[in-house]
Amino acid sequence: MLIIGINGQRLADNEREWLAHPAVAGVILFSRNFASRSQLIELVAELRAAAQRPIVICVDQEGGRVQRFRDDGFVALPPLAALESAGESEALAEQHAWLMASEVLACGVDLSFAPVVDLGRGNLAIGDRALSADPRQVSRLALAYLRGMHAAGMASTLKHFPGHGSVREDTHFDAAIDPRPLEALREADLLPFQAGIEADADAVMLAHVTYPEVDAAPAGYSRRWIQDILRGEMGFAGVVISDDIGMAAAESAGGVAARIRAHFDAGCDIVLVCTPSLVPEALAGLPEGARAKAEVVGRLAARRQQDWLALSADPRHQRARDALRPLQEASA
Repeated sequence: MLIIGINGQRLADNEREWLAHPAVAGVILFSRNFASRSQLIELVAELRAAAQRPIVICVDQEGGRVQRFRDDGFVALPPLAALESAGESEALAEQHAWLMASEVLACGVDLSFAPVVDLGRGNLAIGDRALSADPRQVSRLALAYLRGMHAAGMASTLKHFPGHGSVREDTHFDAAIDPRPLEALREADLLPFQAGIEADADAVMLAHVTYPEVDAAPAGYSRRWIQDILRGEMGFAGVVISDDIGMAAAESAGGVAARIRAHFDAGCDIVLVCTPSLVPEALAGLPEGARAKAEVVGRLAARRQQDWLALSADPRHQRARDALRPLQEASA
């Protein structure tokens, strides 16, 4: 099953053909796909009509520098790092999550890939997307974040397993190697994932990081990490999602078709193909008869939604905006 990216703010004819492929489970949206709330709502309707079956529509709406939908009513969310030092940080984390999820859901989008539970230890890609450098703080705030997302009606995704925050390299552009043994990871980076799994996180997104003391393959296509550790030792029974296979650190598996095979063979349920130019090759590389699994799509679909008018009238919306405003102003 693939979740794919599209080019613009309306569907092109070739993209309609992509969505008709039975193995396409959904679409991930970016800033390039957003102009306004009304345009977004129309695009979501187009996507669902073109697929003619249930699909999951996703985004990265974390806050801070990773927030794809901005302006036209969307609250400018503070980065997650702003929560740690705030008073009543767990309550604010829950409000941040509820507000983020509620606004996304009100536009017909199912899922924001959140929360980031990587440790804030200097990674170029993570930075202030992390809740803290302390794994116990990350665990505490992540559990509050999960509560807020679930209260809004959105599934949660812990990312980037088994931890992207303790290496320097940005895997969008470079390979990343973490030389620590598994026991060191268990005592630090894995703690928030274990806490989230025990709190019924719905999905886990993999990191394109290699941990050679554990396995020679990057985590995203490592059976050791996915089958033995995540599912076996840690007891995760939810949806396993790759990071974008267009990232430089994913190229070690080979061409696009080889990357897809490697991720599925290792145990991923969904592979992200965020770059539209890679989608035709990705579809051509799928095995014959590949189909999206309805139960996986259903696990990630919105559990409830209210329209924007109803959300605006909900007193929780204004309370959350007011509570988060000082953090946003401080981090602007």
